[in-house]
Amino acid sequence: MISTNTFLVFVSVIPVFFLLRFLFRTSFLQILVGYWRSFEDHFHVYQFYKVPQFNEHFQGNQLFRKVFTYLSSLPAMEDSDFTNLFSGPKSNDIILHLDEKQVIQDKFLSARVWWSNEKSENNNGQRTLVLKLRKKDKKRILRPYLQHILSAVDEIEQRKKEIKLYMNLEIREPQGNGRWRWVPFTHPATMDTVVMDGDLKNKVKADLESFLKSKQYYHRLGRVWKRSYLLYGASGTGKSSFIAAMAKFLNFDVYDVDISKVSDDSDLNMLLLQTTSRSMIVIEDLDRFLMEKSKSVGLSGVLNFMDGIVSCCGEERVMVFTMNSKDQVVEPEVMRPGRIDVHVQFPLCDFSAFKNLANSYLGLKEHKLFSQVEEIFQAGGQSLSPAEIGEIMISNRSSPSRALKSVISAMQNNSKVGAQRLSESRSVRSGDHQETGEAEGGVFCRESVHTVREFRKLYGLLRMGSRRKEEVLDLGSVDKEGSKHGA
Repeated sequence: MISTNTFLVFVSVIPVFFLLRFLFRTSFLQILVGYWRSFEDHFHVYQFYKVPQFNEHFQGNQLFRKVFTYLSSLPAMEDSDFTNLFSGPKSNDIILHLDEKQVIQDKFLSARVWWSNEKSENNNGQRTLVLKLRKKDKKRILRPYLQHILSAVDEIEQRKKEIKLYMNLEIREPQGNGRWRWVPFTHPATMDTVVMDGDLKNKVKADLESFLKSKQYYHRLGRVWKRSYLLYGASGTGKSSFIAAMAKFLNFDVYDVDISKVSDDSDLNMLLLQTTSRSMIVIEDLDRFLMEKSKSVGLSGVLNFMDGIVSCCGEERVMVFTMNSKDQVVEPEVMRPGRIDVHVQFPLCDFSAFKNLANSYLGLKEHKLFSQVEEIFQAGGQSLSPAEIGEIMISNRSSPSRALKSVISAMQNNSKVGAQRLSESRSVRSGDHQETGEAEGGVFCRESVHTVREFRKLYGLLRMGSRRKEEVLDLGSVDKEGSKHGA
């Protein structure tokens, strides 16, 4: 049984609970807080700092823009009584702006600060952000707090940054705004969507993340803070999509260098000087360019572009070069570390990549036709590129079974064509006695080339020697027969 005293205490607490709940849900509590703050202000001395929107030359104050961006990101902005809502550059972006006479409170190193948005007294439309802090906290937090704002805004802008794709113009075109023109880089590829070996993808991501955090390490070594990658593989294996994924992962602008529009070596260096930090510089089909006999940019120009003195005039940059086959490049200077740091191979499609494509394009993780596809791969049939298989799946995406059957048919036809070409090439080699350094399975080994060539030369000498012996024997037999007839 509940005692009378306990019951009376319980009954008396209920009205107090509802009263406090009512006060918290009404403006009465806000009024009390306002009175308390005004009372507290009489016991502190405050310092005020103004951040005007423009300077005396009516140029935009970058600090005003950064502080405004920082304040718009604070949770206190959403909790404020007066907040302006604006649409951002994208259709689904909502931006919170500080209203006039609105006060936002922030906290840094256990000290409270206040920001307000005021209009200029001369009525010229200029806005001014006013920082209020206690004078006793000024020496301790002012400069660290402003540095904190700048760092926070850099991270915010980097996350919201619109990636740009820059393309170089020919030198004869107008240069009023430089040689580069840009468009928004809207390629949809990301590290999650590109189809490649999972371990290799993770290694590249880890290498990029390590590079981004290694500024002090590179400087301690006396090296320029940059990284270079070589992506090589047949057409359609995903090199361009991976470049887009790298740009999205790093949030770097992309400078796509078209060497056909470059007049000479110095012009290529000038293009490099006009690129910015935190960017990715791309030269595609480098092997084709190096194999051309008539070109305006020489090998020395390319090498200086990759790691010459001009390449040091900018940091936090990633250089990416693509090739169909790095074995065709005869200049070993191009491949040495420092010019090319990371080599990433993009092979033709294998069964593991095929399953990833089927999952991405058709939503299939398993299918009864997968075993037939795997048998074709295990039989060593001529494979297709991921782009070719992906296009077949896109064309037949309404029927996954038909898509898989079409892929199987294409792989079988490709294997027949490959076998026919191999047979023709063998007949040509046997008829013309041509030598190649390629094994039957398509595996290239420089050491085996010399062995095969030496064996063929030796085999030719042996055959030549045996022919001479036969000829000597034949002549000897003829002489003997002649002597017999003569006798």
